[in-house]
Amino acid sequence: MQYEEFRRQYTAGGLTREMLDGCPLRQFERWLEEAVLAGLKDPTAMVLATVGEGGMPWQRIVLLKGMSHGGLVFYTNYGSNKARAIAANPLVSLHFPWNELDRQVIVCGRVEKMTVAESAAYFVTRPRESQIAAWASRQSRPVSARALLEKQVSVLKERFGNGEIPLPDFWGGYRVLPERFEFWQGGEHRLHDRFLYRRQHEGGWIIEQLQP
Repeated sequence: MQYEEFRRQYTAGGLTREMLDGCPLRQFERWLEEAVLAGLKDPTAMVLATVGEGGMPWQRIVLLKGMSHGGLVFYTNYGSNKARAIAANPLVSLHFPWNELDRQVIVCGRVEKMTVAESAAYFVTRPRESQIAAWASRQSRPVSARALLEKQVSVLKERFGNGEIPLPDFWGGYRVLPERFEFWQGGEHRLHDRFLYRRQHEGGWIIEQLQP
């Protein structure tokens, strides 16, 4: 295959300073709503990048599960690779690849762990099978066969029966408090429109246009 031949023009529309909200969180919510209305398959899917042992970066797709206290929220097992990397270095990057709209958003910030009450409030809204899966998986740890994981699920189903499934003490939420947002809109002939929001010490935001 000739990979260098894969190219297309970005014609979904331009982006100007006048089109942007002064608050990047509001601008993000606007774009996310447009992604939902456009019928994107996974509009809340985001690439979470962390830096782990030895300074090695790693990425994975997680789902945005809300916005609270000025931050973007996701949930995971506290023993997972991502959680251990965050414990060592709480600076992360998020990437929303809305390719169908010729858009992407990049967020950089510091992570804080959410309270048990906040995590429990979300956990009870999950489908029952997903609650059991959170209990069953020692996320990121090796397993010799899928059958062992499925057996653990069966054991947990019998254990909990039809009763309420409690929040695991090894599972919960994280909130990414943004320091930077970049909004990227594809342009024809690779003249893309890029705008960077940088948080100021006093709490406001500076907006800069970047060259493509």
